[in-house]
Amino acid sequence: MQIKDKVQFCATCGNVAEAEECRICLDPRRDTALICVVEQSQDVAAIERTREFRGRYHVLGGAINPIGGVGPEDLRIAELLRRLADGSVTEVIIATDPNLEGEATATYLSRLMKDMGVSISRLASGLPVGGDLEYADEVTLGRAFEGRRLVQRASQPS
Repeated sequence: MQIKDKVQFCATCGNVAEAEECRICLDPRRDTALICVVEQSQDVAAIERTREFRGRYHVLGGAINPIGGVGPEDLRIAELLRRLADGSVTEVIIATDPNLEGEATATYLSRLMKDMGVSISRLASGLPVGGDLEYADEVTLGRAFEGRRLVQRASQPS
């Protein structure tokens, strides 16, 4: 019962917190010009485990799901737009789940933010390490091709 009494949502990003703001929003070493948008607080924890992202987060509280009765107005989208309004954020990384609801949410957010003067990127998706091509679905394989990286440029003949 004590944990339930202590835990609340961060006033800035919507992540779980023990105070008005979470430890990530309070960290002065974080890049305030970079926001990663996720669906749930568990997504923040997963990204933090990678130690690759040094910006701040915005937790939507779910994804657009018309069948489940979740529309854009049910998510923390207005709060995200308010965070972007002052022009201090230069890039938004959309890290919603790579499923139908996550894709719908990413598309909706991209359209909303397209004229706000921020770069918008989406996490790459594709083949998992240790996976077999024969078991990958068409969408995953297609995204793996779209998101491929150059390993070495062709050398010019002398």
